Amino acid sequence: MDYSNYEIYDFDHVSAFNMSTGFKERSYQSHWHSYGEILLVAPGKTNIYCVGRNTYELVPDDIVLVWPMEMHSIVDANREDSLVIQFSNAFINSLFDLRRIMHMYRNLHIICVQSHLELAAKLKAIILKMKEIFFSEMQDREIRCCMLLMEFMLTLLEYRKELAPELADEDQNGLSDDVLRRMMTVTDYIKNNLTADDLSQGAMAEMAGISREYFSRIFKNITGMNYSKWLNLIRLEKATELLADEGRSLTEIAMMSGFQSIPSFNRVFREEKGIAPGEYRTLFVRNHK
Repeated sequence: MDYSNYEIYDFDHVSAFNMSTGFKERSYQSHWHSYGEILLVAPGKTNIYCVGRNTYELVPDDIVLVWPMEMHSIVDANREDSLVIQFSNAFINSLFDLRRIMHMYRNLHIICVQSHLELAAKLKAIILKMKEIFFSEMQDREIRCCMLLMEFMLTLLEYRKELAPELADEDQNGLSDDVLRRMMTVTDYIKNNLTADDLSQGAMAEMAGISREYFSRIFKNITGMNYSKWLNLIRLEKATELLADEGRSLTEIAMMSGFQSIPSFNRVFREEKGIAPGEYRTLFVRNHK
């Protein structure tokens, strides 16, 4: 496999909020990162974006949503006039309501202006306010942009019924905030205790105070995947952070990420990333020199 066009990016060069524009190149290779992105599609006859395994041919003023840890690329688009917003996953995770909204819309990647004219217009207006503030000389521009980011998310929430046909797992509508809060408490615990003795679905259901069957069903509604798949992705997220440290062995990284053996670590890593951990580390070092 040719890994020359595979890149990863960390969030080191930005804070809670960042905005960019003016890129001359029309394409950008496949990559992923721990922060999220919002892209406002610029004028032009050709605007082709990929998110995950889906390719979208878009029109001006369409909006692209890329959630944290999602592979994405730009095949051919007017990047010079498009606007790219980057927001910290840590910022989103710091507020329960923002996490709830992000979970709710995890399968939504495109706001089409032709299908959602009013919503797209409102979101574009918010993005243009962000642009005005971000490229100003205001000392408090970051916090103002973060406030607008929250307004952007709340606007998505206001149009939930309109967007429902484009979302999976509609039975999530019946979940109470109390259940969502319990589930997020569990997921936070897992992220901070990946080497715990028992992270089984049964143990986590007990921690949440609900039955194993109910836990399994609503966990998939909230995350879009079954529990074991999600747990492996969280372990991989930790492992990719640790791979940046060349002083740690692959065995040590596997154990610190909660994998029980090197073969399982290698298998899961290759299944999800399409590349072995050692090769990934080589690419990371090369891209950060």
